[in-house]
Amino acid sequence: MKTLLKNVILLLTLFILAACGGKKTTTEDVAATEPVRDTLIVAQSGEAKSLDPHKGNDGFSLRINKQIYSRLVEANGRMEIVPGLAESWKQIDSKTVEFKLREGVKFHNGEELKAEDVRFSFERMMKSPRISFVLPPIKEVEVVDDYTVRIVTTNSFGPLMAHLSHPALAIVNKKAVEKWGEDYGSHPVGTGPYKFSSWDAGDKITLERNDDYFQDRAQFKRLIFRSIVEESSRTIALETKEADIALGIGALDKETVAKNEDLTLLEKPSISYNYIGFNNDKELFKNKDLRLAINYAIDKEALIDVVLNGAGKVATSPIAPGVFGFTDKTVPYEYDLKKAREYMERSGVAPGTKIKLTIFEGNSNTQVAEIVQAQLREIGIEVEIESLEVGTFWQYTANGKHDMFLGSWGCVTGDADYGLYAMYHSSAKGAPGNRSFYGNPKVDELLDLGKETIDPARRGEIYEEVQKLIVEDAPDVMLYNRVLGVGMQSDLTGLELHPVTLHDFYPVKLK
Repeated sequence: MKTLLKNVILLLTLFILAACGGKKTTTEDVAATEPVRDTLIVAQSGEAKSLDPHKGNDGFSLRINKQIYSRLVEANGRMEIVPGLAESWKQIDSKTVEFKLREGVKFHNGEELKAEDVRFSFERMMKSPRISFVLPPIKEVEVVDDYTVRIVTTNSFGPLMAHLSHPALAIVNKKAVEKWGEDYGSHPVGTGPYKFSSWDAGDKITLERNDDYFQDRAQFKRLIFRSIVEESSRTIALETKEADIALGIGALDKETVAKNEDLTLLEKPSISYNYIGFNNDKELFKNKDLRLAINYAIDKEALIDVVLNGAGKVATSPIAPGVFGFTDKTVPYEYDLKKAREYMERSGVAPGTKIKLTIFEGNSNTQVAEIVQAQLREIGIEVEIESLEVGTFWQYTANGKHDMFLGSWGCVTGDADYGLYAMYHSSAKGAPGNRSFYGNPKVDELLDLGKETIDPARRGEIYEEVQKLIVEDAPDVMLYNRVLGVGMQSDLTGLELHPVTLHDFYPVKLK
């Protein structure tokens, strides 16, 4: 009886406690109610021009399109060629390569990738003046079956695989392109780790995770690219956690980021080339003595010390160390004010002559331009700095309206063909890349030969000769090769820097 009474009292006590005390809150319950960090925000210095990969070859467009699309093969952060949409490939003959596509790869609209999409994509690329210089000399793309394609070139092409890794050579969905027509760039459909969500012009582009991605799925559900022109503003966005990753950390801000325990500074030598291009089609710059005078008058070391805080190397060639075909056997123009004045006098150009230097906003360009302005004043040239919005700048220089311009060229494929052909072949004048409007028949001949040559050693010899000729002609001023700086929240990991800033963001994770 006593035992029964005790049990009844115990049950009543438990009932009362349950009614009054409610559910006990556990640490697991608290964690479940906390907001989940599911968005990765990347701050960059400009805005994409197009999300149609076959219409935009600027760095901002390429970087975002790399997240949306895939290519037959890819180049990793070490510029090694790795499988992309093609799981394997083999050389059939000197002009034909066969690619086996991965099966089951889905486009963002649910369509399965087929060989016909590959053929359609390359035929579309061949019609685009924006990226024609990137393309191998394709004769045809043969569909063998749904998962096998053959690329046949008109002649042997040494840098084939390097070119196929270029982000602009992305595979698009045939049905999506046909559906949207000219408006396809606002409705991009790829097979990449992220898919397009929205575009707030002048502010940000938002991507959503592709849960059907054929490789490792991204941890973050959303990837946002914010346009923040000023370097210092990007650093502030990082410090205030308005951005998770900030690209193009300026020289002075690198120390700030490095000292902040909540942030991580990542650095890597780039294979980009910064230069001042002359408009060689203008009568003024057909005067080689003037071009040499300007080359000798600019102190590149001073630019590196002041603008880059030492994070760079003087460029000795129009391609950077680390690019296949680079040579250190050129004879660059070291700073020599005496020689600069001698060539200026020899040129016959009157002291006080005004020359316009066109730049685009941000990226320390104003600082570089002002230093160059002061240095050229020493030899009697009055530089007028013209600063344009980045999209306007590219159009302006493509149309040859400039005198001089401040430019950079990233050798995206890591091969001298890409670094030199687009910049210096006469067929690439204007929008394709040769904004210096330079032409030299011997250089054209050698660049054509370099494309057709398969043997790497022979290609190296050809490109050495090309670089020597270009440096001798002085169609521009070789400035420097930067060391990349990227700031990141310290609780993130997985970002491998790409030497021309075309980073993959899907591997980024919380620690």
